[in-house]
Amino acid sequence: MSGLPPLIADLAWILTCAGIVTLLFKRLKQPAVLGYIVAGFISNPHFLFTSLVVDLSNIHIWADIGVIFLLFALGLEFSFKKLVKVGGTAFIAALTIIIGMSTMGWLAAKSFGWSYMDCAFLGGMLAMSSTTIIYKSFADLKLKKHYFAGVVMSILIVEDILAILLMVLLSTLAVSNHFEGMEMVGSIVKLLFFLIIWFVVGIFLIPSFLKKCRKWLNEETLLIVALALCFLMVIFAGKVGFSAAFGAFVMGSILSETIESEKIIELIRPLKDLFGAIFFVSVGMMVDPQVVVTYISPIFIITLVVILGQSFLGTLGVLLAGKELSVAVKSGFSLVQIGEFAFIIASLGVSLGVTSSFLYPIVVVVSVLTTFITPYMIRFAPFCVTWLEKNLPASFIAFLNRYSVGTTTVNSENNWHKLLLSILRISLVYTVLSVAIILLSLDFFLPFLREHLQEGWATSIGAIVTVVLMSPFLRALIMKKNRSEEFTTLWKEGRFNRASLVSTIFFRSIIAIGLVFFLLAKIFHSSFALIILIAFLLVGSIVYSKRLKKHSILLERRFYYNLRFKDLQYNRLILEKPNYFKSLLSRDLHLADYNIPSNSVWTGQSLDSLRLSQRYGVYITSLLRGEQRINIPSADVVLFPHDRIQVIGTDKQLEVFDEAMHTVVKNGIDTANVNQSEMCLRRFVLSEQSAITGKILADSGIKSIYNCLVVGIERGDNLIKRANLNAVLLPGDVVWVVGEIKSIYNLIDTEVLNKK
Repeated sequence: MSGLPPLIADLAWILTCAGIVTLLFKRLKQPAVLGYIVAGFISNPHFLFTSLVVDLSNIHIWADIGVIFLLFALGLEFSFKKLVKVGGTAFIAALTIIIGMSTMGWLAAKSFGWSYMDCAFLGGMLAMSSTTIIYKSFADLKLKKHYFAGVVMSILIVEDILAILLMVLLSTLAVSNHFEGMEMVGSIVKLLFFLIIWFVVGIFLIPSFLKKCRKWLNEETLLIVALALCFLMVIFAGKVGFSAAFGAFVMGSILSETIESEKIIELIRPLKDLFGAIFFVSVGMMVDPQVVVTYISPIFIITLVVILGQSFLGTLGVLLAGKELSVAVKSGFSLVQIGEFAFIIASLGVSLGVTSSFLYPIVVVVSVLTTFITPYMIRFAPFCVTWLEKNLPASFIAFLNRYSVGTTTVNSENNWHKLLLSILRISLVYTVLSVAIILLSLDFFLPFLREHLQEGWATSIGAIVTVVLMSPFLRALIMKKNRSEEFTTLWKEGRFNRASLVSTIFFRSIIAIGLVFFLLAKIFHSSFALIILIAFLLVGSIVYSKRLKKHSILLERRFYYNLRFKDLQYNRLILEKPNYFKSLLSRDLHLADYNIPSNSVWTGQSLDSLRLSQRYGVYITSLLRGEQRINIPSADVVLFPHDRIQVIGTDKQLEVFDEAMHTVVKNGIDTANVNQSEMCLRRFVLSEQSAITGKILADSGIKSIYNCLVVGIERGDNLIKRANLNAVLLPGDVVWVVGEIKSIYNLIDTEVLNKK
């Protein structure tokens, strides 16, 4: 190799710089992300002595791969089911924050006289808090088990999916370069259409594929298969007009529903860390110091907008969702930063060429400043709560307390509400799947048939195959929920309900007939009445086909089995929290899980001797050991390393409990003890005067007293490799022993080997 390629040289410099700066930031207890950004800032072309990067275009390609891995990993930790479980609090708070911060960002940019696109993209960048930075701050401050931390993480889950939607809308806005209401609606419909297809088809096919291939899926093959699926979805997303990051996120969210998801997360973590580091370094390389100096006033103002806006809107959103004032303030003060999604949206604006060159470095500097201030804002929140409780009017505090109690009351849903929601969901999903089959048939299958067959045969075969593929979904569209408990109850309640119930079937039948009519009208050029008649007859035959009914039910069962398989496995392994924890979360008490560290002083001790309830005020409800659950463990139960315990307590009690649990025997490694515990092999010769000469090996005390093991005896020219315990030790025997250095020399130097 005559010369080193620029890509390798650039990568060497970037990783060296990132490694040194990140170690420094770790020592300062700052997030690694900040270290990467600072490393990029040092490496950027505007510094004369440290700018050793030659080819920036290659670095940007690697950074794009880093975005893919970041979003893929984010999708793996995301779940559509998790999104449903987070509840109304997260949705209300996230929507309040995103709408409010987008508006404030827009107004701030407008006040600076920036362009229309700069205003739109700045609003999007300021709308999302950083999951990475908040999680790191909670871990450093030992707040992960606090109730408000769970509320914040739920908000971040919703923000992640809304950030993907925001990226799609900003991409559409960038392409059209102006706001068109119908165009935005079209983009949202397109996004919803492909999300449903990808999710339903992905959940139906991918878990089944992985289960069938499980015996061949070691760590290497699982990594390759997961990455192949990720990049295939990236390509597909690009073909239909979405970003690569969006495709990676979708595939990650599909794989998150498989039982292999946790293993995939561990396998891709090194790749995500490597390429993610390159991405954040490239973010720092985009910062021009001259731009920072020129725009110092906007940077200061935008930083204040983020800190004040996020803390106020976060608090307001959580209050609107019905949480207590203390929880709302602590949650709002935790969200006062922007992070990875701001960089991704900024990169999107740069790649599309619609944002000004100064916007990217401004957002990076704002992110760095708000990240530094986040831990201090979290620490300041309790003092702010105390001040507000003292200075706000008592009537207002009482109103907030009544409001929070009122929102925790769960109103029972009536049967109509449940039925209509189910019918709406079913109609949407099965209509989208049917439309997808029609579009695939018209765009690919029919043209293929027409190239290889005569027109008549191609048209007939195409129509028949397409209708057959659609038929399970059309039947489910019409018949699903017609015999459900809600439908039956409403039917029996009175005849006034029956007309409405029949109308739900009628309208779904109209949709099914309309889909078949659309397909036939596109393929055949016949009269309107004839096509309607054929469509009506086909749908009627589909509804009354018993074989098709069975096939439709099997398909649906397969989908729900794949969707629930991971939860079923978790329930089997007893990893899910009990149902009552949701009720606890609405009070001061809540449930938290802890894993007993292997070096905790609690290991090997019984619950009676530890007296955890008396010392810390907490209650251990369950102990999980492997696949065994011990509910309400008795006082004589002993804690083992890596036991998982479920504990009920208040935030303060759990904080003290967590700190006490992680107390270890030693904080560091005793080097002298390590040297003494080293095992070695030594030999010694028995003399006639030795105290153990003439004794049998079992009574010699070599093992019981000196903790050494005899592994062989040389007697003349013979080697007894495995000496019998009843063997007599004779003068002149060469005894080979294994043990710790200290024990062996204690044995050799003792008087046992000297005179009797």
